[in-house]
Amino acid sequence: MKFIHTADLHIGKRVCERSMLSEQQHILQAILTAVKAEKPDALFIAGDIYDKAVPPAEAVSLLDDFLVALAATGTKVFVLCGNHDSAERLAFGGRLMENENIYMSPLYSGTFTPVTLQDEFGAVDIWLLPFVRPAVVRAGLQSAEERSKVTDYTSAVRLSLSKMNFKAGRRNVLLAHQFVTGAERSESEENVGGLDNVEAAVFAGFDYVALGHIHKAQNVAYDAAGQVRVRYSGTPLKYSLSEAGQRKSLTVVELGEAQEGKLAPIIMREIPLLPNHELREIKGSFAEIISPEFRQKQLAMGLKADDYIYVKLTDENDITDAALKLRGIYSNLMMLDYDNERTRSQKITMDIAKVEQKSPLELFSAFFLEMTKRELNAEESEFLRGIIEKIWGAE
Repeated sequence: MKFIHTADLHIGKRVCERSMLSEQQHILQAILTAVKAEKPDALFIAGDIYDKAVPPAEAVSLLDDFLVALAATGTKVFVLCGNHDSAERLAFGGRLMENENIYMSPLYSGTFTPVTLQDEFGAVDIWLLPFVRPAVVRAGLQSAEERSKVTDYTSAVRLSLSKMNFKAGRRNVLLAHQFVTGAERSESEENVGGLDNVEAAVFAGFDYVALGHIHKAQNVAYDAAGQVRVRYSGTPLKYSLSEAGQRKSLTVVELGEAQEGKLAPIIMREIPLLPNHELREIKGSFAEIISPEFRQKQLAMGLKADDYIYVKLTDENDITDAALKLRGIYSNLMMLDYDNERTRSQKITMDIAKVEQKSPLELFSAFFLEMTKRELNAEESEFLRGIIEKIWGAE
């Protein structure tokens, strides 16, 4: 069985106050083209369909066009609710859309019913776990004993997954939208200091887990044989300067036949996604950046003047009307910044001010990450929180 996995469309997003709708329309067309060429059994969109809980009308219209075009291909489409989405708005009309093979993420209730697909090897159950917070999971539980077990994001997801009753002989695929411990973040993602981490071990038993939430494509968990089992597809577009060096793609997964007592083998590959306008940074003095020689060198490297450009000027003195002048050459100038002695000294002052605004837990979490190159796990965070509350009182 073949799946295409993508996530984090963020339809309606604005970057540096610039609408990305035309770029998103281009990339959704590229996804549609890939679906037509690959003819997968299903397309997974693992959350953050919209950028805001109340998306603009243009974003809703764009998604509508995309889903209608996908339905015409006959491909089954699974649309998951992410932390940027409104669960109620995304679920609206979901039961009607199932008639067109579009499966919208239902509201979280604590109970789960899979969508079962068939191939030559038998049944594959597709499970949808929308983005959940511990409070949401606790609210769906009847017994106080179960509620007491939900203390953090890992236990919330673990308990939710325990409600998915696997049937013998079936392969199981999960769509989820959470931050798995160890995944590499980008600047454009929400971050709550590592407290929203979910340990990868909770996903054991699934043949494949299609994740959303992290914008960089990456594998995050393997089975004992070294086979990838849990993966982020990444965003189809670059949404921050921290993503400039990333290569965006779709993940294609082919799920084989499961052997007795073993998970199904997987063949995985990527389909590159090329934007209309690349996102990149250029750095140098104002005179250098506007010079014909600099621009010719950029063109020789395959870079275009109408790319989404972040400019960092190294001049010690501010250039009058620099942004206006640069837009005469770089029409899609996104941001102008300076990197010189003055700005570096200001950054030190600003960093000190930021430290004074942080809580003890945030400061220690950042220090721990710097020293150990990993974030605090849920147990360590809770232990530290208890100590801090004893010393300073509740935060």
